[in-house]
Order: sequence, then C-alpha cells, then structure tokens
Amino acid sequence: MSAAKKKAAKKPARGSAVRGGSAADHRLGAAELRKLAERILKFSKADETEVDIGVVSDALTRFANNTIHQNVAEQNLAVSVRAVVDGRTARATTNKTDDESLRRVVASAADLARFQPKNPDLLPMLKQQKLQKVTRFHAATAAATPADRAKAVARVCKAATEAKQTAAGIFSTGMVETAFANSRGYFAHYEQTRAEFSVTILEKDSSGWAKSNSPNVAEINADALGATASQKAIASRAPKEVPAGRYMVILEPAAVLDLVGFLFYDFAGTALLDKRSMFTDRIGKKLFGENITLWDDVYHPLQLGTPFDGEGVPRQKVLLVDHGVPRNLVYARATAKKMKTKPTGHGFSLPNEYGEAPMNLVFAGGTASVDDMVRSTDRGVLVTRLWYIREVDPYEKILTGMTRDGTFLIENGKISGGIRNFRFNESMIEMLSNVEMLGEAVRAAGEESFEMVVPAMKVGDFHFTEVTKF
Repeated sequence: MSAAKKKAAKKPARGSAVRGGSAADHRLGAAELRKLAERILKFSKADETEVDIGVVSDALTRFANNTIHQNVAEQNLAVSVRAVVDGRTARATTNKTDDESLRRVVASAADLARFQPKNPDLLPMLKQQKLQKVTRFHAATAAATPADRAKAVARVCKAATEAKQTAAGIFSTGMVETAFANSRGYFAHYEQTRAEFSVTILEKDSSGWAKSNSPNVAEINADALGATASQKAIASRAPKEVPAGRYMVILEPAAVLDLVGFLFYDFAGTALLDKRSMFTDRIGKKLFGENITLWDDVYHPLQLGTPFDGEGVPRQKVLLVDHGVPRNLVYARATAKKMKTKPTGHGFSLPNEYGEAPMNLVFAGGTASVDDMVRSTDRGVLVTRLWYIREVDPYEKILTGMTRDGTFLIENGKISGGIRNFRFNESMIEMLSNVEMLGEAVRAAGEESFEMVVPAMKVGDFHFTEVTKF
C-alpha cells in the first residue's frame, strides 16, 4: 500500500471534502474500497444489502480577463447503502467512514425500508457478474498539479493578450473511483481519470469558443484550443444581421452533441412503457435518414464510464438506430422483466423513478471535413455551438435554443463573415432526416449535454426563427 493509502486508511472519518495535493494522492484502489464495503456489509441485518462507494477527486484552475483567478481542489467520498427488508427497499448515504457513522447509515437504510410500501417489481440482488475490463486511468492526469494547469493557461492568456483579446475559461483534472458490492458476494471496482479545457475568447463585438475533454491530459492541447477560439472571434468581428428562415446549416460536433443529447432518455424501456418516448409506436419504422446509425457503447475507445450499471448488470453495446430505423431500447432488470426481454446494463441505482437510459451514445460518422462541407455549400450557416436549449414538443422532439460564440454566413463555398446569433426551433426527427454530409465521429464536449461521440453534420432546411440582439 502506498503512503497516501496508508494515511487514508488510518483516518477515523472522512469528510465531504479534503483539499490539497493531486488526484493521485487520494487514490484508494480496489483493495481498500473492498475492505470498506465488507465493513459496511457486516453491520447490516437486512434481508439484502447493497453498497455504492464513490470517490471523486477534482482540481480546477479558472481564468478570466487573461489572468488565473481561482484554483480549487477537493475530494469527495460518498457511501450509499441500500437495504431490502420484507420486499421493501430504501437507501441512505453518508460521507464518513468511521464505524459509528457506517452503523448509523446501515441502520437508517433498513429503517427507511420498513416504512416503504412493498415493491412488487423488486428483484433479488445479483451474484458476482463477469465484467469486461476497461482501462481509462492515466497516471499523468491523476498527478497533474496546479502548476501544470497554470502553465497551459498562461500560454493561452499570453496569446490572447498579444492579440488584444480577452480569454476566460477553465482547466480541470481529476479522477473517479467507484465500488459496488452487495451481500450476495458481488464486488466491482472501476476508476477513470479525466481532464477538460474550455476557453472563450472575447472581443468587443464577437467571441469564439473551444472545448476538449479526455481521460488523458496529454490529449488536451490547450494552445490549439485557444487558437481555435481566437480565430473564431476574429472571423466573427462586426457581425452582420441576416434574416431568420430555413438554411443549410453546418453543425460542428459540439453543436450536434447538445442537440442529439436530448434523445438519450427516449431510448429507455421505461419511457416507452409509460408512452413518454418519442419512439412510442415507432420502433422498427424508418424515422431518420439512411445515414443515421447510433449505438450505446461504453466500451468505445472514446467513451468513459463504468462497465456495469447501477444494479451491477454488465453493460452491453446496443444498436439503437440502424440506417435511420430505431431498432432497440435499453432496459433495467425490472423493466426488462415487464417487457419480456433481457436487461442491457443501463439501469440506475435503486430505488429510482427513471428506470434506465443509454449514457454512452456513439453516432456513426463519415469522411467529410467541416471545410469540405463549407466548400460544398452555396449559401448556409456554420454553427460552433448552441446554448439555452429547451424541449418544446417531446414526441416530435422539437427543441429551441440559440447559437453562440461563432456563427458564420457561408456564401459560394466560403465563409464570408460572422453574423448575429439565431434562435432556432428544430425537430430532431426532421434534422436527422436531412443530414447531407457527416464528418468523422469524435469525442465532443458541449455545455448542454454529457459528452458523447458524434460527427459534424451538414443539415438541410434547418429552421432559424429569429435573430438575437448580439
């Protein structure tokens, strides 16, 4: 055991936040978390007991006005215990690991369960499952220091100063550890690191933005992201106002991500069972364009996430849409039993009202670059990203929102300049039926949805409803 782990093990209690050091200093590992889970299970007298342990170590460097103004780091440890008593179940949580606190949380879960109604859909907890191994821990990411992040940020801020621009954003690094155990002998452990850089470059009448997210900090090219945001701000100076209407639109991956992310819960078996899914009465019918194929795949090399779900079921790769046809849904155990199918490993921790959802969406891409899309467009709009997106019609999946940080007019196969931002009203069914070109599928990071693997898209007849004031 490392010195850091010995130090952690000796602590009688762990608070919700422990500051200082890198994420690597707070890594506990499978053996330590297994011991903690076994201690908790020994305190339980419930019919069945389940333990979830999460350790999150994050550090963030924040900058604005070309200056670093904040650096924070914290570790959060959460213990969640679910008890089953006479067909009833409930959960209690704590952030302390001394014996008294663990006894208290175990007793609380059991007491809460006794006051719940019996759950006819409750299934026995799982025995040990065979899980596919995934490795997403990068030592350099876990060991990243404030100085490491500051050096990258300083270069971006210096470049912005020299260009007479203003830079703002964040650079974060950290890691997540998850342990899952139950009284039937199940134990699973997963860990991953993560790094993220986001930068907005401001000028008096324009802005540009870029963002990247990866488990490997070496894949975060802060200089390139800063340069991209800077170039977008320059290119969108003195934005023109063009009328709202239907346009050929080129959506960069971040913009695609924040739109298609609204589809994820519609693929849940529970949503279809409750007739709240856009795919109600549409499974097996052509709904999108021939070039739209979509999976949920936690094992994809550009994805992150545990190889097991909130119930401990191994996650499966699921083909959701095949050449425009919705083919499959994802299922938690209870949902699968109701719908007479098999669970796919997409359930949330019990008890919950949502059932399940695919959290690792992967779109099939194409071979076109954004430059190719621009060259092939007589007149259209290039969109960097979107924000303030809201759902208008859940069944037709009509979304509204606005463009920002780099919206450009395309004329005769070239970007002719920046334009004022638009508000849009667009059906995802229509959008995904009008995709004319696809870029390479990449790991994209936006602001309105979780990260996923998506391509840039050239979409016809995209509906912009009004011009904004900026």
